[in-house]
Amino acid sequence: MNVFIELLNAEFLIASVRLATPIILASIGATICDRSGIVNIGMEGMMLMGAFFAAWAAWKFANPWFGVLVGMLAGGLFALFHAWATVSLHLNHVVSGAVINILGFGITRYLLELFFGHPGTSEIIPHSLAEYRFAIPLLSRIPLLGPVLFNRTPIVYMMYVVVILFVWITRKTRLGLHIKAAGEHPIVLETLGISVKKIRYIAVILSGILCGLGGAYLSIENGNSFSEGMTAGRGFIALGANIAGGWTVVGSLIASFFFGMVDALALRIQVLGVFRVPSEIFLIFPYVAALLAVAGLVRKSRAPRALGEDFQIERSGT
Repeated sequence: MNVFIELLNAEFLIASVRLATPIILASIGATICDRSGIVNIGMEGMMLMGAFFAAWAAWKFANPWFGVLVGMLAGGLFALFHAWATVSLHLNHVVSGAVINILGFGITRYLLELFFGHPGTSEIIPHSLAEYRFAIPLLSRIPLLGPVLFNRTPIVYMMYVVVILFVWITRKTRLGLHIKAAGEHPIVLETLGISVKKIRYIAVILSGILCGLGGAYLSIENGNSFSEGMTAGRGFIALGANIAGGWTVVGSLIASFFFGMVDALALRIQVLGVFRVPSEIFLIFPYVAALLAVAGLVRKSRAPRALGEDFQIERSGT
């Protein structure tokens, strides 16, 4: 019993929120993208680009807030290539996403040497967003939940806003309805005079912006520099969270937080030395959890009907 108390306490929940934040942002991006009919497995590359350019801008201009904006912009622009390849060039979505990931790793490695003169890691940024932690009055005093949810750093609060915003967009707005239609019945949407191509471009770019924000969190809020491959598979875990969450914003949020809890549990087990086994074993916990969640839940949820299918109006009309 004492072991569980040591493992599952307020510090564990705080770490869970911290580790889940970039996954939540990317998984919501995956949800929006997939619901439009475009498969996005390129989130790892988009997050890397967001992380690199956020760190570079925060270091170059000594302003982490500007770094956040640049990171989001970098993620969105990189996603534009995926949209162009899949929507305009009609390339296979998985192939395009794989190329995006490869380019993300390669470009950030090259830019490290170009901008900082060495591979591996960037220079330490003078100010990280972790310095701007603030507590929300009253809410932060709620027992247990207050310190966990309402005494956080800026991008964590931005994540809360993103969740609420995209729940509203998907359920209450025309844009959300159009995105859903593009992934379910694109020919019907096109018949109504609404461009499926335009809607899918918007969805993919929004996905990239959220991935860029998740990457910025890693480099300038959870850390204070960029390092090669620092996303460490979080883009793929976010993809699994989207699938396990049934291609919904709330489902992606819950699944992502679950993966964050698994990651936090693995870290606490290592720190406390509860089990005397090689520490490397605990590194695979989040990935095993993602695999099991997807394998167990994918049969119970339904992907958008037109997900991954190429759409050309001249072919669809025949």
